[in-house]
Amino acid sequence: MSPTTLKSLEHSELKNSCTKFASSFSSSGSCDVDLNDLISELIVIQSTLPDRAMSAMDIFEFVRESDCYPNISIAYRIFFIMHVTVASAERSFSKLKLLKNYLRSTMSQERLNGLATLCIEKKFLDEIDIDTIISDFASQNARRNF
Repeated sequence: MSPTTLKSLEHSELKNSCTKFASSFSSSGSCDVDLNDLISELIVIQSTLPDRAMSAMDIFEFVRESDCYPNISIAYRIFFIMHVTVASAERSFSKLKLLKNYLRSTMSQERLNGLATLCIEKKFLDEIDIDTIISDFASQNARRNF
């Protein structure tokens, strides 16, 4: 949410948004964020935010540096985590569809899990030195007795 959008919200809209947030992220009746405190903090931050264009991360840094908006800080941390969690799950299912197609329908579960992990964690896989793994594998096969 940009500072101009946040500043333009009326009290009733702010309260409705906070209520939706609290009901969405509450588990068994308890929530990490106190609803009334969150509303109060957002009302105060409406007047203290600078007028320049800011991203969500910039607003979060402003809140953290101020160190007087604990509920807003928690709400932003929840906001940042939720997108990563959803994207990761979608990426996993997308990779699984590519791996397990009609031609590979007889693949064992262990092999499928291994290939899916390699596809999903490609960033880490690219950092591994393949030449070292190949030389280790070749040396193990050379020692094998026939």
